[in-house]
Amino acid sequence: MKIALIGYGKMGKVIEGIALERGHEIVAKVNSSNPIKEADLSSADVAIEFTRPELAVEHMEYCINNQLSVVVGTTAWQDELERISELVLTKNGSLLYASNFSIGVNIFFEINKRLAQLMSGQPGYKATLDEIHHLQKLDSPSGTAITLANGILENNSDYISWVHEEEKAPHTNEHQLGVISHRKPDVPGTHSISYNSEIDSITITHEAHNRKGFALGAVVAAEWLYQKKGVYTMNDVLNF
Repeated sequence: MKIALIGYGKMGKVIEGIALERGHEIVAKVNSSNPIKEADLSSADVAIEFTRPELAVEHMEYCINNQLSVVVGTTAWQDELERISELVLTKNGSLLYASNFSIGVNIFFEINKRLAQLMSGQPGYKATLDEIHHLQKLDSPSGTAITLANGILENNSDYISWVHEEEKAPHTNEHQLGVISHRKPDVPGTHSISYNSEIDSITITHEAHNRKGFALGAVVAAEWLYQKKGVYTMNDVLNF
């Protein structure tokens, strides 16, 4: 498979290494010195996009309008999801997006939903969500944390909204989930959900050791998306 990398920073380089290990070819690299409208993507089968929120929508539009399947790992653009999805359908294109491509994290999403169901109606417990990322992380809370928080809201009737603070616990009312973000050097990503009561605590945690899990998941997603049409997520790839 011939892959175009849209974004060639730390993540792009890890994706390149894994793609080559799996027998794929990198045919284009888009970055600040080679913007997408100047790059030659004509030979690519699929693009993998990891850039910045303010650039991601433009990159998706370009790929969709040029019949290039695109896997998107950038977060904090989903307010445009409905419009982009309509463009995919109009152009008969293909898009796969996720807040996190790590296979382990996507399993963690499902564990989080199940735990939220079990804890629903247990008023003695108060839930909190903590996330830690590296200092270069642009969005706060992370897209992964937002997915986890929404998973709790959708599966636990005790919570109707979440509130966020950086570096400290936010003030919450009875039906609000507190989300705390921390930024520290050289942390690929750690997410923890805790249910605390006076007598005990239940905590689940996913800790990324490096970027390889995210990169491998993105390449697996690209392999899955190849020659498909429509809008998909990692749930489709992993058949959850």
